[in-house]
Amino acid sequence: MQLDLSRDVAADPDAVWAVLTDIPSAHRILSGVLAVEILTPGPYQPGLRWRETRRMFGMKATEEMMVVAAEPPHSTAIVAENGGTEYKTVFTVTPRPDGAGSTLRMRFAAHTAHAPAISRVAMAVMGGLAERSTRKAMEQDLADIAAEAERRAV
Repeated sequence: MQLDLSRDVAADPDAVWAVLTDIPSAHRILSGVLAVEILTPGPYQPGLRWRETRRMFGMKATEEMMVVAAEPPHSTAIVAENGGTEYKTVFTVTPRPDGAGSTLRMRFAAHTAHAPAISRVAMAVMGGLAERSTRKAMEQDLADIAAEAERRAV
């Protein structure tokens, strides 16, 4: 599964970046996040790890996340792994050409190459539902990040 979404934000890239990388506050910023547990204290940089609990498919799910790349205030990549499936999310923040804020882009990919056969079959069967639910969650995350960046920029 691969998804690519973007949203215009009425805040400059630095303001968007500050919200995007405020992992300790993610449960207050992102309506889909219920809790965050920082595993490696320190600044937002490659190697930062945390556990994030979200409500997905009507149930709580906790994943361990890790920053694998960060180029402030322009891009970051985050990975998680569960049951042989690797999830990678790449965020990019670019100034809008008209100077009216930023564009926040979120690219998500789930790769199941090393997953057990039963997991790959389940993903194929449930793929459409999973993609719609994931897209909805991503759209909400983008809306929540934009709202907080715009609130902070005032």
